[in-house]
Amino acid sequence: MLGCSASLLACSLLATGLTASSVVVLPRSAKAVEVSVAPAQVVPVSQEDAYVLGPGDGLQLRFFGATELSGPVEVLSDGNVSLPLLGPVRLTGLTLPQASQWLELIYKKQLLRPELQLSLVRPRPLRVALVGEVERPGLYTLTSTEQSQTEAKVSISGLPTLVDAIQKAGGITPMANLREVTLQRRLPGEPLRYKRTSVDLLALVQQGDQLQNPILFDGDTIRIEQASEPVAEVIELASTTLSPDTISVNVIGEVLSPGTLPLPANTPLVQAVLAAGGPQTWRASKGNVELVRINRNGTATRQRFQLNLSQGASNTKNPPLRDGDTVVVNRSGLARASD
Repeated sequence: MLGCSASLLACSLLATGLTASSVVVLPRSAKAVEVSVAPAQVVPVSQEDAYVLGPGDGLQLRFFGATELSGPVEVLSDGNVSLPLLGPVRLTGLTLPQASQWLELIYKKQLLRPELQLSLVRPRPLRVALVGEVERPGLYTLTSTEQSQTEAKVSISGLPTLVDAIQKAGGITPMANLREVTLQRRLPGEPLRYKRTSVDLLALVQQGDQLQNPILFDGDTIRIEQASEPVAEVIELASTTLSPDTISVNVIGEVLSPGTLPLPANTPLVQAVLAAGGPQTWRASKGNVELVRINRNGTATRQRFQLNLSQGASNTKNPPLRDGDTVVVNRSGLARASD
């Protein structure tokens, strides 16, 4: 039995008169960078990326002249597949065309005419990382059937996309900069190389540009940057499928029913006070309503607003609330004097 490694691919190709460039085909718009190189160059959105084999992929190997060697194979956790006549062969990091040419090359040592076909019959689950301005950052496993955790309780079906991943992570935060979403993806081959693509989700939401919603591959990393100030379109975004389902807000002080309230995502401050029964007639100071917010880094901010029941949603006068916010309706001067 022969143990074969994909790291020998370049040398073997040269020995047979081929070049590595004749096997490794990258998207025209992509720029590959080594893992140690930073920052990576951002390239336009592309759907031309090739599927890269990895542990968990189920493959079908078919020999045209030796059917007894044909059968299903699976990429194991160490990146190898166990093949007849060869033993373990490393295929992780290769595309299907690369893996087919690699197997034909090494099978020539065992067979006179190793004509074969390698196909993907059971793709591995997609594991993607979401970081930045999403409600629940972390590592997620995506399948072809999901239920979103956002404002619109939609069923996710088909190949998972960028929006599907954001929906599973609970949606975006009000400070998400949808103009600066970065998608990082591994390129075929070893050592590990990545490319980064810039995505404009606002163009998707406002103009329906579906090129901004690429299909995801296993190992992708999605980063949503934080806006330097509240996004002007935050009220509009509250009704999209990118926003979370509900938030929990504490409304305390001089309201009729103080306590913790489940509210729709991005509910404005005034609406939250009304959901708590509204301000008490003479005890509440409508000019002294405070919003206390705990940030992700552990710090707290306190802002003071004037409660105007006729004020529409506004970042400066009637801001959208986030999960965990506390609204304090302070006492009026008359209430303090009478207490």
